[in-house]
Formats: sequence, structure tokens, C-alpha cells
Amino acid sequence: QAHAKVWHLYNDHFRPTQRGKVSIALSSHWIKPQRMTEKNIRECQKSLDFVLGWFAKPIFIDGDYPESMRNNLSSLLPEFSEAEKKFIKGTADFFALSFGATLSFQLLDSHMKFQQLESISLRQLLYWISSEYNNPQVFIVENSWFVSGSTKRDDAKYIYYLKKFIMETLKAIRYDGVNVFGYTVWSLLDGFEWHRGYSIRRGLFYVDFQSHDKKLMPKSSVLFYQKLIEKNGFPPLPENQPIKGLFPCGFAWGVVDNYIQVDTTPAQFLDSNVYVWDVHQTKKLIKVDGVYTSKRKRQCVDFAAIRLQISLLQEMHITHFHFSLKWSLILPLGNLSVINHTLIHYYQCFAGELLRVNITPVVALWQPMAENQELPVPLAKYGAWENPDTVQAFVEYAKFCFTSLGDYVKFWITMNEPPVKNLTYTAGHNLLKAHAKAWHLYDKEFRRSQKGKISIALQADWVEPACPFSRNDQEVADRILEFDIGWLAEPIFGNGDYPEVMRAWLHQRNSADLYNFHLPYFSEGEKKLIQGSFDFFALSHYTTNLVGWEKEDALKYDHYLEVQMINDITWLHSPSRAAVVPWGLRKLLTWVKSKYGDVPVYVLANGIDDDQNMVHDKLRVYYIQNYINEALKAYTLDNVNLQGYFVYSFNDKTAPKYGLYSYVANQYEAKPSMKHYREIIDNNGFPDPETPELLCPEEVASCSECHFLRNRKSLLAFISFIFVAFIVTIFFIMYYSKRVERRYK
Repeated sequence: QAHAKVWHLYNDHFRPTQRGKVSIALSSHWIKPQRMTEKNIRECQKSLDFVLGWFAKPIFIDGDYPESMRNNLSSLLPEFSEAEKKFIKGTADFFALSFGATLSFQLLDSHMKFQQLESISLRQLLYWISSEYNNPQVFIVENSWFVSGSTKRDDAKYIYYLKKFIMETLKAIRYDGVNVFGYTVWSLLDGFEWHRGYSIRRGLFYVDFQSHDKKLMPKSSVLFYQKLIEKNGFPPLPENQPIKGLFPCGFAWGVVDNYIQVDTTPAQFLDSNVYVWDVHQTKKLIKVDGVYTSKRKRQCVDFAAIRLQISLLQEMHITHFHFSLKWSLILPLGNLSVINHTLIHYYQCFAGELLRVNITPVVALWQPMAENQELPVPLAKYGAWENPDTVQAFVEYAKFCFTSLGDYVKFWITMNEPPVKNLTYTAGHNLLKAHAKAWHLYDKEFRRSQKGKISIALQADWVEPACPFSRNDQEVADRILEFDIGWLAEPIFGNGDYPEVMRAWLHQRNSADLYNFHLPYFSEGEKKLIQGSFDFFALSHYTTNLVGWEKEDALKYDHYLEVQMINDITWLHSPSRAAVVPWGLRKLLTWVKSKYGDVPVYVLANGIDDDQNMVHDKLRVYYIQNYINEALKAYTLDNVNLQGYFVYSFNDKTAPKYGLYSYVANQYEAKPSMKHYREIIDNNGFPDPETPELLCPEEVASCSECHFLRNRKSLLAFISFIFVAFIVTIFFIMYYSKRVERRYK
């Protein structure tokens, strides 16, 4: 009633001369049902009625309280007379909304939630207000998030929540038709936050409460908000716009399956037993004891699983297929005393069949997995990579693989995605030496005859400073890149030693007596051995991470590296919460070039998980389209020597939720993302209709028939013998027929 009287006072006596507006500012939360049932939806409506509708409905609708309040509170809720209803109704020139400053974010009385779930979706609240109150003009008069009271001026968390709220406001305007005409951040400066006291901060300006003068210092959020106001929103950035163009001729288009489906079950043709079919009684085959047929050697056709996998790969139109060998199964004891010849034969057949259909095998010698890191049990038992003996064991294993598979494989990876997050410095040290020795072994003993190439593949997710205006955050991002990528890359692709940033940081931390991490040193001979042990730079890239130096969330803070992991909640995320940030790949590729020169680069794995219930596979289609386009920008605009791109992963059977093929009830089915990737492969990129088509010289197709015969020498010899015998027989027939003719003459 007081609000209504003031509004009428202004409307009758001041509006004609002052021409202003008057309203009431109402706070609200947003609520969503625990389960999508009719009852829960009614409870959500009731929650909003009790909090926002209590004041909004009398003013914006009919002058009376919400029906749900009347039904629940009965006599406790006062009655308006008809005159009062008429007097209150319409006493607002706009809808002034406060969201997040007081009621939201766990500050709402639990009884007001009616057992439903509180949410921070400003967009949904704006849409509800528009629908409930006849699309009024909305002015957001208070909106904010908060950070820890210990956070000083680099308030990244505040920035990303502010970004989220303003983006949701823009979406409500553009997509939902909500009539929002203003937005106000709460608050200008840090202050006393009522019952939370000084434990949190909401201000755009930092205040040191312990200082005498309480000087105001702008936070990073001020710069963010200032630039947002200058641009009046989020205009498309030119560098983020897709481009048209083609990849170079001979570009490697591939797919990854960490471990191919191995099924070495013997075919029926290898069974030397003799059976009789009991057609009268049991209708089954009965083995005849003591009677055997001659055994024959295993043939590639005996492995039925290979044919299916090859046909699926052919359907994708890829040129390369990347998979890893299982060291623990090939040499179970870690040495050559026990060899799984059946498995090696399977790998030979698989690689041979790939070559037959013009798909190049890309084979990793070692891919770490959870159980024993995929090392032979004796090696895992006695220290794994911590033990220097593992280095020599790996070299022996590599030599065996080069010898057994080198005729089929020309594209080798020594180690695929070494787990730097779970690797000790000693283990990493030995791993680098093992890689280098395997590389030199191939270079000296096999390269000339097999004509292949070999390198290491590193996982390389991009790291971005959480506050783009913060020098401290940039230093943290640079440090993480060196620890995550440079640790193993710098000795191989750089100067033969670990990054100086790593040594300096560990020295500083050890000096403080907080930690005692020793980063080993290489001898001069080892540096020469490791430096340059590559033919290309292979990397796996999946996402981008934000890092800052201000400690905000203890659960996501790394005390060892003094880094706070931050999440930009406006980014698109997969079901497993992996961020989809296509421009991160381009930044990574340009970083590799700036660090290690014009080295040939292969993106050996790039992929995202999906919701298996999503029929249309939209997230992965978007992911592949945009990540490949960013790779194209790196190639065409940044002159990165990009040679290939591989999608992770082949199918859901071996990599659930990541596959281009679904696997249900023993059946493979191509997802829309596979067909989209195939279209990009067929076009070799994103062709521009206005530019001439790139004409690549025709590649000399590998002679699959020759390869077929070369690997079946006994068959070739038999055919040759039959052919020679046939010629000799014809010769003798003709010779004796002529002699008979002469005799009768």
C-alpha cells in the first residue's frame, strides 16, 4: 500500500513535469523440479509465488496475492478491499529485478523451496517473469556473484559468473523475446555482507579492510565489465569466425582406437579333429576319437574380427588408422623368453589388411592404461618406469616389434600419451631415455630398409590465463604448459634438457622446505641421445583449461604448482564436463611452432564424449566441425606445418561414449558425426565455391595385390608350380601329337 501511494503521488503530481519512472525492486531466486512431475512443477510455481509473486502479482496482474499463497496461508494472509486492489494494480512503470544479491545462492529459507532444487538460471527466471506478468519491461537492478574474502584483485570466478548472467540476459532478449532494457552489477566495491560479514567479496573495486585509508583498487572484473560495455555485449570476434580453405595434398585423415578389438579365437578350419554329424538323434556333431586330419598354418582369413573392423574403417574414407600394441600381452614376462606369436600374427594380419585397402597403420608401441600402466607384470611389479631396467626392456620390445611388424608399419609412435599427471620425475627421466634409444635403434637398423618414421605422442591440452588482464595468471599458464607439455617435449624437440621454468620453480619450492622433488639431470651424452629423437611432433588434444594464481576453491587448487583451476561456466561442456573450446587447438598449434620451429605436426587424437541417448550426435558434429576449422586456421593463417588430424575414437565398444560408431546388441552403427567427418575428408577441408579447386597429383596407389602375394609366398610358389606344369604338359602334348601324325603319314 505504501508503494502504491508513492507511485500515485509521483504519477499525479511529478510525472508531468519530471517525466520519470517509478517501480519497486523485487528480489527472487530460480527453482527447478527435482523430477519432471506435475506435482513438482506445481511446487516450483508455489516457491516463486511465495517469494516473487507475493509482491509482483498484486502490482503487475490483479491487485491480489497469488492463489497458491491464499490456499496455503488462509487467514494469515490479509485481505485487500476491491478499492485497494484497484489502487495497487498497475503501480509500476517497469519490472525491477534483483537476482543473486540477497535471496539467491543458498540464502533462501529452505521452506520456501518446497523440496525443489535452487538454480542460478537468470534466463529462465526472466522468461518466467515475462510469461507470468504479461511481458513487462524489465530492468535488472542488482545481479552478481561473489568470491572468497581472501581473493584480491584477480577475481576470475566473479568474471565468469558475471559473463554467464549477462549472456543469459542477452539470450533472454534475443531468443525468448523478454523485454529487458537495463542491467546493473552488484556491487561497486567490497563491503560488509550482512551475516556473511567480510568472508566474501562482491565488489568491482577491491578494498583492503585492514588498511587505514581503505583505498579503492580496480579488479580484473572492472576491466572485463568496462570492455563489455564498450562493445555493448558479445560481438563475434573475427578470429573466431570459421574460414574456408583446404588442407595440403597428402594430408593424413585418421581415426584412433587405443586398442583394436583382438579376437584370436581359432577358426573351425584349424581344428584337426574329425566329426560325425548325428542326423538321427542328437542332431549334433560328435568327435571321432583317435582320428585326426593334417594341421595347416594360421591364415589371416581365420580372424573374422578383422574383416568387420576393416570394412567399418573403409566406410569412413580415412587414410590413416592409429592404434596401440599391448606390450603386456605380446611379451608377458617383459623379455623374449615368452612371445605371444598368435597376437603378433593377428597384428600382422590387421596391418596387412589396412594396407590392402590403402589405409596407413599408425602404431604405438606403448599406451599407458590403469592396470599396471599396460606394462608386463614383472616390469610393473619391480618399479615400472622408476626402474632403469625397464628402459632396456622397452628397447628389446621395440626391436622385436620393428622386426615383426616393420614390413607393414611405416608410421611408429614409441609412447602414446605418457601420463604426466601421474608420472614421477624419475619415471619421466627413464621414459625419455627409453624413447630416445628406441628412436635411434629404428634410425640405425630399420629406417633404411623399412623407410618409416617414428616419434612420441604427447597429450597437450591448452592452458589459458583465467584473467586475461592479469600478468600473474599469464605466468601461471606459462608454467603449467611447461610442466604439462614442455617436461617431455623440451628434451626431445628443444635443447635436450628440461625446461628452465621447471628447474627454477622446483628449486624455489625445495628451498622453502615445503617439498623435496628432485628433477634428475642428463649427462651430456644423454642430452645428445635425446635431443632430436623425432621425425614429427604428435599430440593429443581434447580441451582447454583456465588457470589463475588467486586461491579461491581449495578442491581445485594445486599447492605444489600454486595454481587455481577455474571453470568458465559459459563454455559448452560435454556430459563428462570437458569444455568445448575449439580456438584452444589453434593456440596450442601456434605455441608448438613458436617453441619448436617448423616441425611437422600431427593432431593424433581429438575427440569428445557424448550422451549415448542423443540420437543426433549434435555435440560431436559441432566439435569436429569447429576443431578441424581451427586446425585449418593454424595451417593457412599461422603457417603451422600441420600434416594430419585424427578423431578420437573409432567406436563405442572400445571407447564408450567417444566413438564415431555406436555399439549396441553386437551391432555397429555409424553416428551422424562419422558421416560429417567423412564429408570433411572427402572435401579435404572446407572448400570455398568461389575459389578454384585444389588439384592434387594422383597418388600412386599401393599395389594391394602385390602385398597380398608378398605375404603369401607359399601360395605364390604353388601357383607358379601349377602354371609351369601346365605349360610343360601342353608342350609335351603338342610334341607327341606331331610325332604321331608323322608316324601315320
